[in-house]
Amino acid sequence: MDGTISNVAAGSLAEELELAAGDKILAVNGHKLTDIIDLSFQLAEEEIELLIEHADGEREIIEFEKDIDEELGAEFSTAVFDGVRRCKNHCVFCFVDMIAPNMRKTLSVKDDDYRLSFLFGNFITLTNLTAKDFRRIKNFHLSPLFVSIHAMNPELRAKILRTPLGAKICEQLNELERAGVEYHTQVVLCKDLNDGAELDFTIAEILKRRPHALSLAIVPVGVTRHRRDKFELKQFDRDSAAKVIAQIEIFQKKSRAESGRTFVYLGDEFYFLAEKDFPPAEFYDDFPQIENGIGMTRNFIDEFDAAEILNVANKSSYESADQAVPPLLKRVDEFHSLKAQSLKLKAKIDVICGTSIAKVFERLTADMPNVRIVPVTNKFFGERINVSGLLTGGDIIDTLKTLGGTRDIILIPSTALKSGEEIFLDDVTVDELRKIFAPAKVLPIHDGAEFKRVLEGNFT
Repeated sequence: MDGTISNVAAGSLAEELELAAGDKILAVNGHKLTDIIDLSFQLAEEEIELLIEHADGEREIIEFEKDIDEELGAEFSTAVFDGVRRCKNHCVFCFVDMIAPNMRKTLSVKDDDYRLSFLFGNFITLTNLTAKDFRRIKNFHLSPLFVSIHAMNPELRAKILRTPLGAKICEQLNELERAGVEYHTQVVLCKDLNDGAELDFTIAEILKRRPHALSLAIVPVGVTRHRRDKFELKQFDRDSAAKVIAQIEIFQKKSRAESGRTFVYLGDEFYFLAEKDFPPAEFYDDFPQIENGIGMTRNFIDEFDAAEILNVANKSSYESADQAVPPLLKRVDEFHSLKAQSLKLKAKIDVICGTSIAKVFERLTADMPNVRIVPVTNKFFGERINVSGLLTGGDIIDTLKTLGGTRDIILIPSTALKSGEEIFLDDVTVDELRKIFAPAKVLPIHDGAEFKRVLEGNFT
């Protein structure tokens, strides 16, 4: 059991109570805690009794009163105190089974934990839920959840998940709906397995479950060079990806006509594979599954364009009113222009990316001769893994070393880094890149607007 505090916010209630990193919260008002959901629920009371175990092993009870909406102000080393619920399935396309040996242990954890689904949007299969779990989901109204469907044909789903429990998907979704729980869904699509008519059936069945079903994402299966499973997985190529896009567009148009929402979304990889343009932003509604690679590229492009348009809009707002541009604004515009010109002439920028998105970056920087797009072939996982988020530090280093010329700035995708840390999947750190390629600046880029600002000369 672990409810260890990792950080205490300055000026917070936790600081006032003299809690510190390393302290464990074992119970609140006599209730033992299994996760931060328990903690939040119990801390909703006004009168609180905390059972604390300090880093030296000494235990202490702290009693205090608080406002109902007052937060503790403490962060924890993990969101689940009793351990992550492990997946007992053996899905034919499980990515954890396809990672390289001897990688850090956290990458080998097969989680199927409904709490992480509620808290962080992790996808779960529902096959590992107990009756007690369903009751807790209902009692705490843990909604929305994120559910991996893959197929609504019970026999096919059991085959894909390699467990007879996979065939109970309808019963399990019914259970969530009776509890008033909403859910997002996904399908990992495999050529000649759950596509074609099976995909039509899956989409139709999920559409019937609106409004409890909030969205359906369809992403292509990825296969790394480390996969040893003998079950044959076929990947999509240009023609088959285009066929999937055409198939899904029928459902999308129908859904938008019925409800005003697209509901069924395709992973960005399908558009890359088919070499087709991405739909406009409104097509993705409120981007409900952007963390799942749904609309991420469109969002990046629009952020980039919006950052570029902003300066023009600020200036034209004066000109449209038949006013002269104020001297101060004119000076600012001139400064930005000179800065950009200086950048084009002097600062050499390398933009690191996966091979799939390279053409997008080339279009965005077509008029910038100082910018070099550097698509990195994924040797670590295999060349067919072409997204930026799975690039490793080692592959980036090897690619940069083969390039001639000079560079002043190296931009790397933040999606390739561990959340909250500057470390790649192969445990190479950003600091190692900085040491190898000094004096060049190495900067993680988080979105299109930040990318645009760096190209304009803002390197801070």
